Amino acid sequence: MNKYNGLINIYKEQGFTSNDVVAKLRGILHQKKIGHTGTLDPDATGVLVVCLGTGTKLVEMLTDHDKEYIAVCKLGVTTDTQDMSGTILEEAEVNVTRQQLHEAVQAFVGDYDQIPPMFSAIKQNGKKLYELAREGIEVERKPRKVHISAITILDDSNLDKDNTFVMEVKCSKGTYIRTLCNDIGLRLGCGAAMQNLMRTRVGAFALDTAVKLSQVEEMRDNGTLEGIIQSPEYIFKDLDKIHVKDSCRALLENGNSFRKDNVVNEDPDEVNDTEFSEQMFTDGNMVRVYAEDDTFFGIYKYDARTRQFKVDKFFFEKN
Repeated sequence: MNKYNGLINIYKEQGFTSNDVVAKLRGILHQKKIGHTGTLDPDATGVLVVCLGTGTKLVEMLTDHDKEYIAVCKLGVTTDTQDMSGTILEEAEVNVTRQQLHEAVQAFVGDYDQIPPMFSAIKQNGKKLYELAREGIEVERKPRKVHISAITILDDSNLDKDNTFVMEVKCSKGTYIRTLCNDIGLRLGCGAAMQNLMRTRVGAFALDTAVKLSQVEEMRDNGTLEGIIQSPEYIFKDLDKIHVKDSCRALLENGNSFRKDNVVNEDPDEVNDTEFSEQMFTDGNMVRVYAEDDTFFGIYKYDARTRQFKVDKFFFEKN
């Protein structure tokens, strides 16, 4: 039995790897079943959504969510890691106007074929690219299609002074911001590397609600920790919510399917709108399923052929 189940929004501090955060949380919370939802480089800071207990079933789903970053990019320098922590490979003079910078940046908005960096955790022939890179081996990488929905230049006041600018990037999963910086530099003809990175959002989880590991420890000790752990149902709040009759409670607790006539007829508030009942019983429709006492069981999918709701993701744990 896990003591904590759900999602917690951690502010990853500089110097920690994402796996360091998980390891430290295992010690703080005294439970093993913990996983993170998307790697941040050790030098990067910001939102790292961590799944606890039954919430670990959501790791893959949360990894797929769009993300937002604020990055500082330095023009005129190229490094082996595509950020300023790496070895400088080349330096160049920068003669870039603000207009040229803005035009170059906007060229990457939309679908973009991005070649992953050698210093990344992507595996090729069973070996992580960064392991090959540390051995001085560079291999050909196939470009991967990523999507950037928006790039906003937040500050270009230091462009002339130290060749840096600050941008906000809203993008799909799998986007490497340091590679984006590198590619912007290539487009401008002077090279570029990422100087600083902060992740400000992952799906519904934003920077303003992220907590540091030291705060987690404090909240554990004063009994307020559960107040910031989001239930797994949090990311499914856009799905219809239905309650199932108490007579079928045993079916629910064992993760079994149930029929449409097992759904409560006189639905309480916020359960489901009868105007949309036809849509609710459409093949493949997903719903949040609760017992009559509002215990959350999981996400179920309707099978029109058998007229049953079948488990898609199950979160209930018996005490």
